[in-house]
Amino acid sequence: MMKRIGLILISAAFLAGAYLSVLDAVEVDWVPFAAVLFTGFLGVWILRRAEGADATATERIASDTQTMQQSLENVVKEVSALVAGIPDMDVYALPAAIDANVVPHLNVFVASRDTLKHAFGLQAFADIMTSYAGGERYLNRVWSCSADGYIDEAAAYLPRSLEQFTQAKTLLDGFSDSAE
Repeated sequence: MMKRIGLILISAAFLAGAYLSVLDAVEVDWVPFAAVLFTGFLGVWILRRAEGADATATERIASDTQTMQQSLENVVKEVSALVAGIPDMDVYALPAAIDANVVPHLNVFVASRDTLKHAFGLQAFADIMTSYAGGERYLNRVWSCSADGYIDEAAAYLPRSLEQFTQAKTLLDGFSDSAE
């Protein structure tokens, strides 16, 4: 409900500000414009507070943490399967395999990542996301190399991606265990 109120205030302020700014081609009446600006900032503040309250809800933190752990487990499993298949790899089929088997799990993790800050703090968030981002960068490199037909480079970076995702999962599991 609070999110909706915040969004309504932001939208109303935007529309009113746009209207006020075109009433006169030369000058803007700053008194009503300042009131509209204040309304917009108030809407942003309400929206941020509502999102912060959602992110810190205990049930949501527990659910999102479990979701992230499961998605990272799935990423590690899928990338491990790709690494195991390196000797028989069809380099041109690898991008489609990554898109179909790994990307959906990456998207699930990313959708819940803000919960890490609330559950474990900024340092834990930074540690986990550093490893996760490294894995994602290596996986993107594998995707690009394989799309261009560079089998040796794709085969070299796929294990590096797995290593980074495994490290992110280990960190997340460690922070989750210490929080319980």
